[in-house]
Amino acid sequence: MKNIDWGKLTFSYTECEKLVRCSYKDGAWGPLRVTTDMTIQIHAAAAALQYAQQAFEGLKAYRGVDGVIRLFRPLENARRLADSAKAMYMAVVPEDLFLEACRISILENLDYLPPYGTGATMYLRPILIGTTPKVGVAPAHEFEFMVVATPIGPYFPAGFGTTPFIINRHVDRAAPLGTGQYKVGGNYAASFRATEPAHEQGLGVLFLDSKEHKYIDECGGANFIGIRDGVYVTPLSASILPSIINRSLRTLCYDFNIDVEERQIPVEELSMFQETAAVGTGAAISPISRIYDPDKQLTYEYGDAPGPVCCRLFNTLRDIQFGRAEDNHGWCTIIDEH
Repeated sequence: MKNIDWGKLTFSYTECEKLVRCSYKDGAWGPLRVTTDMTIQIHAAAAALQYAQQAFEGLKAYRGVDGVIRLFRPLENARRLADSAKAMYMAVVPEDLFLEACRISILENLDYLPPYGTGATMYLRPILIGTTPKVGVAPAHEFEFMVVATPIGPYFPAGFGTTPFIINRHVDRAAPLGTGQYKVGGNYAASFRATEPAHEQGLGVLFLDSKEHKYIDECGGANFIGIRDGVYVTPLSASILPSIINRSLRTLCYDFNIDVEERQIPVEELSMFQETAAVGTGAAISPISRIYDPDKQLTYEYGDAPGPVCCRLFNTLRDIQFGRAEDNHGWCTIIDEH
């Protein structure tokens, strides 16, 4: 076990010792490799650099109350990466290869898996890039798949506290019928013009739909949810990343007999929610304290403490991930370290 102050970790990169890699050449994936070199050699004209032919994923491993390592819903991440790969015209990483790479990455970096009770977890970042040199606009035919591991703390500084947000109508994170529903780097780079100035003020960003700027789209790098009169409401849009955490929370809502609505959410409806939150792998659930609309000079208030529905969903999800509750849906993959 490394001498790391686990409780002080933030959602930032801490270098581990091993990188898991695999190359696609001549129409086939090669064997998985483990290296101590955290850098990669890539041609300056590689398609990933020239035309952003790239996709990635994010998932977490948890050291449970029983000492067991649980990887949360990795098959869903494998499938989402496959969808992104197809959209970006890249070779699809087979599900068994994806799962094995994640398993090896955890075991090879076991000293960096935070102990139970520290509030920290191990984050895995699978990455797929096109490596063929390209100058003409065309897809690569060679690819590199990698899994980066790092111990992390909470995504938002407040952890499971509340975070204020601001609406941005002047930057679009993704175009209609574009790549918003896929996990590709360009979507996030496109949002920096809005998110970085907001982060400097301690704010998250709420993006609206890119066509009419009338409906809620996403919270920066996370899905949006609202609780209205006991109903769990989340946006319906072709530009929203299908969040695995959001899907899991909706399943828990069905378990709790909480009604779920996936639909367009007009900005004005923010005044009707009792609770709002950003949800995703990084944040899990990050309740929102208030949302400021600078164009309309309005502030929607939700309180400085997480609401009862968000608390119930968050605690139940964490109990499953850390082995404190029965995994009735078979979400956790057990990683055998012996």
